[in-house]
Amino acid sequence: MLPHQIKVVQALVSSITQGGRGMVGTPFPNQPEKPIKLYEFEGSPFCRRVREVLTLLNLDYEVYPCPKGGTKYRPIVKQLGSKMRFPFLVDENTGDQMYESQEIIHHLFKHYGKNGKTPSKYTHYPKIPTVALAGTIVNGARGVWVDKQIINRPAPEKLLELWGFEASPFTRVVRAVLSELELPFIFHNVAKERWQDYGPAKLRLKPGKYEPLPGGKREQVLKVMGDNIQVPYLVDPNTGVKMFESKEIVNYLQHQYGA
Repeated sequence: MLPHQIKVVQALVSSITQGGRGMVGTPFPNQPEKPIKLYEFEGSPFCRRVREVLTLLNLDYEVYPCPKGGTKYRPIVKQLGSKMRFPFLVDENTGDQMYESQEIIHHLFKHYGKNGKTPSKYTHYPKIPTVALAGTIVNGARGVWVDKQIINRPAPEKLLELWGFEASPFTRVVRAVLSELELPFIFHNVAKERWQDYGPAKLRLKPGKYEPLPGGKREQVLKVMGDNIQVPYLVDPNTGVKMFESKEIVNYLQHQYGA
């Protein structure tokens, strides 16, 4: 098994392949009343496109992991949409259910963007996602296949909660484990809102005490985390656990819900 830090480096290179997409987002998101539900799996390049836009719009959403070989949520997608294809979005606010990453992206910008229009850089994706696929390979294809040792294990009673953003390599490592363990969770996007937010929690470009943008989403997130913002941050309402640090989170998830 690879050391944790090597996995983080692989995840970082995977994020770099996308040119920084999935890092920055609006500080004033148009968060829907009912949570958007996304059926997907971490290693899919098509799902990655959608997650990048969700970070750009800084939306929170529910994730139902559907790794290859999974048995918990893949049948639900087949039942709802008649096809076993991912990503699959369910938006109870508009009554829409849809496959196809590009269609989902248009939907997200239409209903939750600033002007209802999809920016040009998000309107034309290549049919073969070469760059994103390369990122999946670099990342060791983590989050693609289910951990077969947990196939018949029921999902937790309550959804776990994870704070992060798409391009965060530390968050990516945690999401891969959540996918492999088929653990459903609420993903709280904590996108970078301005240049002062850039850099790890202890090495931001703007030194000194961290001050979020007044009125922005990060100001609300700070109330959850305390005196600083650091991702990933996991809350498990099933056990009462609240924790930072990707390595500790991965160890917890594997011990609590793994083999």
